[in-house]
Amino acid sequence: MESDKETKETKKNMNAFADILEAIAHAPIEKRAMTNYGVLNEAYAYEKPSSFARGMRIDIGGVVILLISGTASIDENGVSVHIGDFPAQLRRTFDNITGLLESEGATWHDIVRTSCYLRDIDRDYDVFNAGRTAFFKEQGLDPLPASTGIQAHLCRPELLIEIEAIAMFRTDKKEESKG
Repeated sequence: MESDKETKETKKNMNAFADILEAIAHAPIEKRAMTNYGVLNEAYAYEKPSSFARGMRIDIGGVVILLISGTASIDENGVSVHIGDFPAQLRRTFDNITGLLESEGATWHDIVRTSCYLRDIDRDYDVFNAGRTAFFKEQGLDPLPASTGIQAHLCRPELLIEIEAIAMFRTDKKEESKG
């Protein structure tokens, strides 16, 4: 049974949450494409252009949502790298996502969801899961983001892994931690 102090704290938290929802409900929504040319070029610059942004930043009343498009083992010139080497492709994919996060002031600690597309899930899942587990451990993630592994035909036959990610953070909390 909750004590009076716990009940008051719960009510205080619920009121704070209601205030946040109220602010978001009336806040303007701003969105813009995100990129980081240091790690990736834009897909429209490919030999066979593709119409999408590397990611989308959505700002809603002090909350930022980053929607990172499917990202793979592509270099800053749009060239597939680490052909045939699943662990190296996975690492480059994580590095590319890291670069996109950094371009928006975010880290892997802000990731809430990943969708992981594997060309051959039967062959590569164990290597994928070991690599993902090691990377998340390196990042010190706790809790882990929600994640799904899916078998899919990827946009280039030499690519073995592609990852989409969603990150969320409050801009006021980021500013407080800097000061």
